[in-house]
Amino acid sequence: MTRNADTEHSSRVSSEWIEWASKPNHDAFWAYRESLIAFIGRGEGEALDVGCGEGRVSRELKACGYRVTALDPVLELVNAAKDAGSADDYAIASGTDLPFGDARFDLVMAYNVLMDVEDVSATLKEIRRVLRPAGMLVISIVHPFSDRGRFANTEANSPFVIQDGYFGSKRFEDTEERDGLRMRFAGWSRPLEAYATALEDAGLAITSLREPVPQAGDEWNRMQRWNRIPLFLWLKARRLALR
Repeated sequence: MTRNADTEHSSRVSSEWIEWASKPNHDAFWAYRESLIAFIGRGEGEALDVGCGEGRVSRELKACGYRVTALDPVLELVNAAKDAGSADDYAIASGTDLPFGDARFDLVMAYNVLMDVEDVSATLKEIRRVLRPAGMLVISIVHPFSDRGRFANTEANSPFVIQDGYFGSKRFEDTEERDGLRMRFAGWSRPLEAYATALEDAGLAITSLREPVPQAGDEWNRMQRWNRIPLFLWLKARRLALR
């Protein structure tokens, strides 16, 4: 496996991420969890979780009825997923070099992964290769619009301020601290067109698009701002016949 800057960063912060993501109701994932499960839907067959992290999405895929392979380029993260019993099988590999034969999986999940890789096109081409002809790719990314701005304050009606131009790709690094935990994030901010073009070039067609809102409830008061601006963008895509 070739290690790149993205993998090196994930390796450096793997212990932070395991602690951050394993704490229930700690980050935004939990406010969208039920909607994500509904978007995936019940299914059966073989599923691949690309960039599985500590395994929380792999567990949801299993609950949806799939037999799950959890894959990540970082050994520490795969070990954490394995220790938690998140999947049925595990693999250590990059999304640009998947260690599987052609047309292996009925579903591939790329949950908040494509923002973390520099070569989105290569990753999507590999994903298409391992998808069965009737298979489905499910993608979650931080919404390209929300990625280019910040709320002015923590109030529910806070103005959303665009800090950078929307177009073009930009490397980002940020640190969040909450409830005594610290997480260093890094990745790439891109417009929606960049993802759509990469899907098209890989021979994949978007079949569904959602801009989810967070779950209601007192524990999610801090998420109320995201009822006005979408935090995540979810896509489903299927294989096109290559010419």
